[in-house]
Amino acid sequence: MSSQSASQQLHATFPSASFWRRLAAWVYDLLVAVAIIMLASGLALGFAALLTTTGAVTLPAGMDHAAWLNSSPLYSLYIIGILGLFFGWFWYRSGQTLGMRAWRLKVQQRDGSLITKKQALVRVLTCAFGIGNLWVLVDFKNRRAWHDYAAGTEMVTLSKEANQLYYWKELR
Repeated sequence: MSSQSASQQLHATFPSASFWRRLAAWVYDLLVAVAIIMLASGLALGFAALLTTTGAVTLPAGMDHAAWLNSSPLYSLYIIGILGLFFGWFWYRSGQTLGMRAWRLKVQQRDGSLITKKQALVRVLTCAFGIGNLWVLVDFKNRRAWHDYAAGTEMVTLSKEANQLYYWKELR
């Protein structure tokens, strides 16, 4: 493929992503999110053990480190923050999470360019853990989710060729 056709492919107009394709990518990303939660929880448990070992924190009788973490709202905010960073970074960096790449989806600005950090933050804060995608079932004309409207973004379905181009462009 010539460099001119590759450039045209990267700036082509793609169709809006369907609900079912979004759902499939969401399920795929859910598996990745669970792995991230497990890793973040392991790090938090290690930190809690360090705090108790050094005497900085004393656990109540009969309470283990996991129960102590779960009793704190800071732990929930930590996990939500980690997930927000994961999704926001992928959306900002390449427009695709791992699930979106597998299902050839890309989030972008309405003009086709990558989203800004502010748009990624707005998407994270308004996506309601993916529930915002249900709006696509009602918005027949534009097929945009709540977070797409809030952030001024759109999610499109890439061709196989364009998906490969975005992937290789990101690796460089």
